[in-house]
Amino acid sequence: MAETINSGIAALHTLESWGVDHIYGIPGGTINNLMYALDAEKDKITYVHVRHEEVGALAAVADSKLTGHIGVAFGSAGPGATHLYQGAYDAMADKVPVLLIVGQNPQALMNQDFFQEFDENPWFKDAGVYARTVMTAQSLPHILDEAIRRAFAQHGPAIVTIPNDLANKEIPADGYYSSAANFAKPELGTGSDEQVQQALDLIDQAKKPVLYVGQGTYGAADEVMEFAKKFQIPVITTALGKEIIPYDFESLLGSAARVASKPANEALQQTDLMLFVGSNYPFAEAMFKPDVKFIQIDNNPQVLGKRHKTDVAILADAKKTLQKFIDMGQTKEPSDWYAANVDNVTNWHEYNDHMMNRTEGKLRFEPAFKEINRIAEKDAIFSIDVGDVTQNAVRLLKTNGHQPWITSGLFATMGVGLPGSIAAKLSYPDRQVFNLTGDGAAAMVMQDLSTQVGYKLPVINVVFSNEALGFIEDEQEDDSHEWFGISLPQTDFAKVAEAQGMLGITVTSVDQMKPAFDKAVEETKAGKPVLIDVKITNERPIPVEKLTLDPDKFDQKTIDDFKKRYYAEDLVPLSAFLKQHGVK
Repeated sequence: MAETINSGIAALHTLESWGVDHIYGIPGGTINNLMYALDAEKDKITYVHVRHEEVGALAAVADSKLTGHIGVAFGSAGPGATHLYQGAYDAMADKVPVLLIVGQNPQALMNQDFFQEFDENPWFKDAGVYARTVMTAQSLPHILDEAIRRAFAQHGPAIVTIPNDLANKEIPADGYYSSAANFAKPELGTGSDEQVQQALDLIDQAKKPVLYVGQGTYGAADEVMEFAKKFQIPVITTALGKEIIPYDFESLLGSAARVASKPANEALQQTDLMLFVGSNYPFAEAMFKPDVKFIQIDNNPQVLGKRHKTDVAILADAKKTLQKFIDMGQTKEPSDWYAANVDNVTNWHEYNDHMMNRTEGKLRFEPAFKEINRIAEKDAIFSIDVGDVTQNAVRLLKTNGHQPWITSGLFATMGVGLPGSIAAKLSYPDRQVFNLTGDGAAAMVMQDLSTQVGYKLPVINVVFSNEALGFIEDEQEDDSHEWFGISLPQTDFAKVAEAQGMLGITVTSVDQMKPAFDKAVEETKAGKPVLIDVKITNERPIPVEKLTLDPDKFDQKTIDDFKKRYYAEDLVPLSAFLKQHGVK
């Protein structure tokens, strides 16, 4: 048996022990020795050569979100490192473990203002849960192992800087190890009987309760739906939790605020009790009524009581605790409040279906979502970019509870859709993958369409082109400011795609939609990526955070003008359903 091993190869063995099978990056002089190790280990770890380190970093974050394994990306010293920074902050904001490896000059040249050298550790410490420079070749595998453990334990990015010479030395073959097999995540139990009973008493007293769930309820969809029906409480999800509950669940109100659905916003204005489960919703202070009764269940003590004055705070596992509520509580009689919200959901779905089926007038985004829903396979993966497309996907994608849906949540990084799709297809080659993006975000990362082509990743890329940063345009309208700095030049994204080796399709009318998406399915089944550039009008999506429908609040002309602008003649306010069901 060999007495020594190359330190770079030993480092990769550590990554392999943690389930890493691909790594993103761009080579450079200060990372060359790790590249040579990757060449030696290419049968075990695929090197994915991206066109921009930011794309690699964001793809690594998406890997972690989709698989639960650690995503890994690298960059060389200087600009390679700074390009990784966006991914570090994205992971920090969404509490996602990721490993970012940074090259550095050989030790003998460090701290002398050498070419591309700067002190990376302080720079990354703000975003990272761990940021260290390797000091010896023998410690290199250990430091990577430590970084990955910290990333998982503290739910954030870990950054390791490797002086180039330390990745190409012989170290004792038995002098390093991995702790991957020993790593375990703490598991919480349920809330106590007393806590659950206290919460059940509040539910008994409530007239208009809502259940607000976030990513902490992954894997608990059945419990959430059973809870909702048993206690007659409609369900709101965070936008990031969209995939958890099937779109067609009768009392799923959608998400709240602006990237949101009408029923959720209306219910929040009425509710007198909230059960806040597995969420750290950042807009709570603006959206939640200050005097509402509040029950919170979370596995993180840092967020208990953070977003609202809390009457019952339960540090526990969401799935187990919801089941305990179900076991301990009495089934409620049919609730008029619940029924009114179910009717409101039905009316909202009818409105969205109407918009997706419209054939007259200028081309809007909704008919494209009709086609996406039509062709989406039962386990399709959706990588959603930031902007109007996030808002529209939240409302219009008819996810079934088995279709992962990822985006950049708290940091809201434009350009995240394409890297997410690359990660999805690498980790799940047999599943259908969509990248849905606006033209502003697409323009930021379109160079990496060639990564899809080069690695034969059959992704369906859909670009919604309206020649404007629509999400910001709407904010300027709300601020009564003339549009400024939001226009985008006309870009033929189909030609951009073709120039990089994939089929590009341009859609300018509703009748072109079905053939375009049928062709996309055909191309991807043949193992090829495809891009559909949907040229849409720049009409604003309905602002559910500024609904003008309730005759008790607005005059008829104001309501009529709102309905005309947003094609909402048949859209009914929740207040009408409450009156219909006798809810005061």
